[in-house]
Amino acid sequence: MDWDEALSRKPQPPKYDVMSIKDLEARIAELEAEIETIRDVIRMKQDARGAAASFFKK
Repeated sequence: MDWDEALSRKPQPPKYDVMSIKDLEARIAELEAEIETIRDVIRMKQDARGAAASFFKK
């Protein structure tokens, strides 16, 4: 396997139908935490963009 081939392979999604309810709930919690992290990053970027825009309007 060469480097390009390794990079082109995508990880397989989890097989939710064989996971327990407890594992599925844990997966949901992980995904919700990741979504919140991403939303925080978006807010920070929007704040930075707003600050930059107000600086250059002066």
